[in-house]
Amino acid sequence: MRFDLHEVGSQNAYKLLAATVMPRPIAWVVTLDAQGRLNAAPYSFFNVMGPSPPTVAIGIMADPERGFKDTARNILDTGEFVVNLVPERLVQAMNVTAIDAPRGVDELTLAGLATAPSAHVRPPRIAESPVAFECVSLSSVVTGPAQVVVIGRVLAVHVADDCVLDAERAHIDTPRLDLVARSYGSDYVRSHDTFSLVRPKWSDRHGPKPE
Repeated sequence: MRFDLHEVGSQNAYKLLAATVMPRPIAWVVTLDAQGRLNAAPYSFFNVMGPSPPTVAIGIMADPERGFKDTARNILDTGEFVVNLVPERLVQAMNVTAIDAPRGVDELTLAGLATAPSAHVRPPRIAESPVAFECVSLSSVVTGPAQVVVIGRVLAVHVADDCVLDAERAHIDTPRLDLVARSYGSDYVRSHDTFSLVRPKWSDRHGPKPE
């Protein structure tokens, strides 16, 4: 069946995208507003976009009644944010920070989460998160009246010491991170059920490439 997205409406378009593009990593974003107040919220329209420069992108949708949430406003106002990744042990705390709190409320306090200082940006990172990216905004693309894509440059990556296998070679014990991702509806997925594939080489299958 074909769905023409200009005909199905934004709600059904969201359902189609969220139900088919999965799993999606979760950006647990910490920001500060202009007055220095903390904000945290999870976003699953998120991924890494490249290493040169190290780049991430986050899709942020506005509430139909309240407009853009504090995260978008804070990033646009200050240009700084921290993306924390979510291990399974913190999913309940992450869910608390998704609450539709009034503006200016510190969701990290609501969730009982401690913070640790960042090295290059003002917003702190979530201390218990095994991975955190310190970011500055490269650009923001308004893709519609109720959504914006924030593109950020990663200045530093914090990885829990017990998840680093070889710091010099940047080898990480990824399974030990125990990260979760967003599935469809209200479901989440774990990252342990994996399999490996060897990338094919043209020369192995077809011989040398023509000059």
